[in-house]
Amino acid sequence: MTRRKANGNSGAEAPQGARRATEGASAPLGPERGRYSSARKADAVIRLLRGEDLDTVSREYGVAAATLSQWREEFLEAGRVGLKTRQNTAQDDEVVRLKMLIAELTIDKECLEEIVRVHEARLPLGKRRSKS
Repeated sequence: MTRRKANGNSGAEAPQGARRATEGASAPLGPERGRYSSARKADAVIRLLRGEDLDTVSREYGVAAATLSQWREEFLEAGRVGLKTRQNTAQDDEVVRLKMLIAELTIDKECLEEIVRVHEARLPLGKRRSKS
């Protein structure tokens, strides 16, 4: 059996009238540690893009200014990608694959031509045609 303290509180409870350390302080808008939702990140970035001070937003969200700057850059890059006028198709992917194959075959052909040239240069009589 567990024993209770004389005042009736268990060891995990604070004494009556005690305040928590965070009471009255402005709590961060996100988790103290861990991950932030994409919506929360977007809200923070939009505030920055509207001209709010980086340090102010950083304090309110409980996130380092460098992290907010990184979120802003990622947000803007995603916007750039989203504004692309043309998306790659399966045909585009096939063209890229075939161009790579052509490049490999061209290199192989050039290597083989060089091997033949070196081999023919070593022959004692060089290139000769038959007299038929």
